[in-house]
Amino acid sequence: MENLAPLIEDITLNQLNSDPYSIYKRLRREAPVARIKSVGRTFLTKAEDTKYVKDNPDLFSSDDRNTPMKRAFWSHTLMRKDGEDHLRDRMAMAPAYAPKVIQSDWMPYYEKTAKNYITQLKRGETVDFFDVLSGAYAARGLAFLLGIEDASDKEMIEWSQALINGAGNFGWHPEPFERADRANEAIHQLLDGLQDRYRDKPNNSAFSVMLNAEDPIPEKQMYANIKIAIGGGINEPRDALNTIIYGLLTNPAQLEEVKRQGDWVKAFEEGIRWVAPIQVSSRVAKKDTEIRGCFIPKGDTLMTIQASANWDEDIFEEGELFNVYRPTNSHQAFGNGPHFCQGTHVARRAVAKVMLPMLFDRFPNMKIPDVSDVIWHGFGFRGPIQMPVLLQ
Repeated sequence: MENLAPLIEDITLNQLNSDPYSIYKRLRREAPVARIKSVGRTFLTKAEDTKYVKDNPDLFSSDDRNTPMKRAFWSHTLMRKDGEDHLRDRMAMAPAYAPKVIQSDWMPYYEKTAKNYITQLKRGETVDFFDVLSGAYAARGLAFLLGIEDASDKEMIEWSQALINGAGNFGWHPEPFERADRANEAIHQLLDGLQDRYRDKPNNSAFSVMLNAEDPIPEKQMYANIKIAIGGGINEPRDALNTIIYGLLTNPAQLEEVKRQGDWVKAFEEGIRWVAPIQVSSRVAKKDTEIRGCFIPKGDTLMTIQASANWDEDIFEEGELFNVYRPTNSHQAFGNGPHFCQGTHVARRAVAKVMLPMLFDRFPNMKIPDVSDVIWHGFGFRGPIQMPVLLQ
């Protein structure tokens, strides 16, 4: 019989949502290739293996037909496509993410938005950044970039969470899909109503760019692209921002050095390494293969755990610690290979170049009164879902 990866039955989804890192540490040590019964996937927890799988699309497909994502998004999204199909959908939005457009169109808006939200905060108050700042900032900037600024912050955040919860609904429970259905309906209704506007007056927004392309992708895929951007484009910068703020406020010596040197980009990179906003990805084996001596049969679904790769002892010394000034930081938080995150440059600029320096300039002595009040959550996506901060 082929040497299959060990089957581990004592890891639950609840454990992965509440404390995944202790589980990953155990797996890296005992079973870096392991079949996890509760998830129905083969976990890869070492950096070498996660990179190998994502760098080899000829061997490992993104087209995971068993994922809840297609059900949640009402579509086969570009996240789950390979080759020319993936490239065509991805390139349809590419003009909106061009460096020149980011600099000329999006960053001035992010600066205006950051200033607006920060000036609403009152010195001396304790506020939950998850509720009042990070999510709203990410939502407003993304709505403008996508061309759907008619949507409110509240709607954007609700849609994002509904779609992400649906995509991560590995237990296939009905309620998360029902919430995702309502989000899909609302987004489709909004996009239906915007088509004439952008055909009459095109701009650089992602929806306008797709609508007015010389050879446009089908409408269904345009809508899917917008929805996948809503799903990841709010949670990722929101969770990154909160994680970085937490890391800096709980490491005051590093914070002072970051302020002194203006090392906000380094802080950003370390924050997303330390707690990757997008923790996992999935791939399907296209043919029988082997990883670390374990037989991987054709059709097996692998889960590459970039959150674990970013703490891999072979790459990072004391990876569990937040350290802006670690010697090397070759993290995999934004993925790699053909599916490298398209919004990377927007997120990096919006968080590191705009919000962080502006926020710490306004409230240089802010602090977390009690770190035990900070609640971390998530398996597929992770960050603080409650983070009270005293503004001063």
